[in-house]
Amino acid sequence: MMKLNGLDTRSVIRGVGAYLPEKILTNDDLSRIVDTSDEWIRQRTGISRRHIAADNELTSDLAMKAAQAALDNAGISVDEVDLIILATTTPDNTFPATATRVQAKLGVRHGPAFDVQAVCSGFVYALTQADNMLRLGQAKTALVIGAEIYSRILDWNDRSTCVLFGDGAGAVVLRAEERNGSEIERGVLSTRLGANGMHYDALYVDGGPASTGTSGHVRMEGREVFREAVQRMSECLEGALEDAGLTTEQLDWLVPHQANVRIINKVGEKLGLSPDNVVITVEEHANTSAATIPLALTHGVERQLFKPGDILGLTAMGGGFTWGGAVIRW
Repeated sequence: MMKLNGLDTRSVIRGVGAYLPEKILTNDDLSRIVDTSDEWIRQRTGISRRHIAADNELTSDLAMKAAQAALDNAGISVDEVDLIILATTTPDNTFPATATRVQAKLGVRHGPAFDVQAVCSGFVYALTQADNMLRLGQAKTALVIGAEIYSRILDWNDRSTCVLFGDGAGAVVLRAEERNGSEIERGVLSTRLGANGMHYDALYVDGGPASTGTSGHVRMEGREVFREAVQRMSECLEGALEDAGLTTEQLDWLVPHQANVRIINKVGEKLGLSPDNVVITVEEHANTSAATIPLALTHGVERQLFKPGDILGLTAMGGGFTWGGAVIRW
């Protein structure tokens, strides 16, 4: 039996969960705010609506609700959780880590809790960190969460960005399990991460504690982001598949970051996948940054798309630029 990095432990997804705020902002609603239309947005992005957090909702609230849903789905008690990693670009406060607030709200009383900031790649970064810690024996049961309230960092007069984003959260319960050579080796098979800070100014927020002392607004060079996203998302997933000893032909499902349906379709084409094997949810909640992949995973589970033994490819690119890919056997 092969050992993964010398260890006989695999990180297995035992539950998924999602939360979307109650308020919905449709494309028609947006057309009354900025110069745009439902047709214009749909043709360019595939988005029809997005969810907006209530005034009294914090990122930690969204994250906690998604995490509790994932625990319920897994049938696992909060008492068993000993690691929480939250991927977010929109923390409740500059510090402490919003993950610690989620920890307190859930009633978890032990183990580390911290945030990861890699923008839209954040969930894959967080999943990678959790996988590494579980395989090293530093934790047994992890909550890996992506949660965002982008509505509070958007310039609602900028139609090139405000139509793209929404609020939401998704989570997975990741459990360390001993590998058994007589069974299907479920769980995270490989991950691959990357970044190139030379593209820092192509997708960023024009504020921060050390620069302006304000939260700022999202700014983006759309064409550069589109070109790089297609290349990086497909390349890093191909690399992760290679690391797992697999090929693109063995990929059953693509679960990509939900930024733009045209990007998703291009990545699917480059990987040689049928559109029927690509999970797309961007129409219903727009780009929720670090939350999109766990939201898409929950969508797939709720519709019973994934069967035991299926190979899932997760891939994302975000500001920085950062990117990441993960291969999971369901």
